[in-house]
Amino acid sequence: MMSSVRPLNITADRNQRLLIIYWDDQHESRYPFDGLRAVCPCVVCRGGHSHMGQAPDPWVVRATPESELSLEEIHAVGAYAIQLTWSDGHSTGIYSWEYLRAACPCEVCLID
Repeated sequence: MMSSVRPLNITADRNQRLLIIYWDDQHESRYPFDGLRAVCPCVVCRGGHSHMGQAPDPWVVRATPESELSLEEIHAVGAYAIQLTWSDGHSTGIYSWEYLRAACPCEVCLID
């Protein structure tokens, strides 16, 4: 994973239920909504402060079954992250660029 990569463009494709990020190193990440929600980095979803800072599992992002969950809003958090609001009311996860890149479920990233 490259900690210095930054997104050039972020798109929520609600028809395909994907968050698509084009990175400044020309990589494209396509995150299923349910998979991103499953790896939410907030303290509640991670199971307490002792589990904070752990890398996301891209296999979970890839394999989480699709549900009726939808992405309602995306907010920038400074110049380092986004905060996502989900249709289940959850909105406390702050997804840093580093965290999102580590969560990329594409074939290339899964091999690395």
